[in-house]
Amino acid sequence: MFSFNDVIGQEEAKQRLRQEVAEGRIPHARLFCGPAGAGKLPLALAYARYLSCPHRTAEDACGVCPSCVKWEKLVHPDVHFVFPIVRNAKAKKEVCDDYIAAWRRLLTGSTYFGLNHWLDEMDAENGQPLIYAKESDEITRKLSLKSSEGGYKIALIWLPEKLHEVCANKLLKLLEEPPAQTLFLLVSEAPEMLLTTIISRTQRFNVPCIHETEITQALTRRFGLQAADAQNVAHLANGNFVKALETIHLSEENRLFFDLFVSLMRLSYQRKIKEMKQWSEQLAGMGRERQKNFLMYCQRMIRENFVFNLHQPEMNYLTTDEQQFATRFAPFVNERNVMGIMNELTEAQLHIEQNVNARMVFFDFSLKMIVLLKQN
Repeated sequence: MFSFNDVIGQEEAKQRLRQEVAEGRIPHARLFCGPAGAGKLPLALAYARYLSCPHRTAEDACGVCPSCVKWEKLVHPDVHFVFPIVRNAKAKKEVCDDYIAAWRRLLTGSTYFGLNHWLDEMDAENGQPLIYAKESDEITRKLSLKSSEGGYKIALIWLPEKLHEVCANKLLKLLEEPPAQTLFLLVSEAPEMLLTTIISRTQRFNVPCIHETEITQALTRRFGLQAADAQNVAHLANGNFVKALETIHLSEENRLFFDLFVSLMRLSYQRKIKEMKQWSEQLAGMGRERQKNFLMYCQRMIRENFVFNLHQPEMNYLTTDEQQFATRFAPFVNERNVMGIMNELTEAQLHIEQNVNARMVFFDFSLKMIVLLKQN
């Protein structure tokens, strides 16, 4: 676990990181960014382990030294993890260390996951995850200590766009005047949401989508899928290995989103107002992050159903169930209403982010779908 060999594809990125270490060109702050599921976190973890290993080879960490053994259990004393949490004062969970057991459990299971998987792991329920202001004091305290192993002190910050404003400003001061032998590794899904001053003090490292052939090979090797099945899943994943894993295991959340989408389209077409109101209440009972994820799922489904009308299978990225639904639903998504639907979904997402009453947002959207679906 946590080695370059465990990172799927990204050979060019791995080689660049190894070469910079060999040449001693190690920036004090690096920002890993790129599309979801590309392997930014696995790359950052492998890079951190590689730097921590005193007996690293030209290709990877040695895997047997005391440092690597500690890395396997994620208990290296000089490596500190920062990630979004949902503060729970009642359970006295206010900083990342209070969730470190859950974090280690998730990482040792798989380094390819999204925010929704982390929310499930820490039982976040309806809370919105943040890296709270108090965390900045924890980061400062940890990095002020002397290195236990005599090497680098590493702070790996996953989803820094979730930094509270106070925490972000204190992190900026650390980036401006970092303690000796300290590295910051930021892994971001939305770097545009970071403070521009933080971005300017980091070296950006762009991670591209994973090639379809590399996902196919990984699925065949790791999960024993037949070549044809692996190729189909890899195509649906569209460069996102997290999505490939979800396609194989069909996560409970994906199943729920599909059922909710199908239900909305049928109820709106049939103009069943009472049932649409109940549908809206069901969505309102979810957390804000899941509501935003659902709206993004709807945007994908509308886009894919619009493309489905072109009868070009290689351009579609639908699961079997989604494709079966598209054979009947796609004709209702056309050039006369597709932009209107997408605009309403974008507006609904904006309102959810602004903490507008979710019940009103989803009921309003469902009512607008009645009109939009009739523009056929």
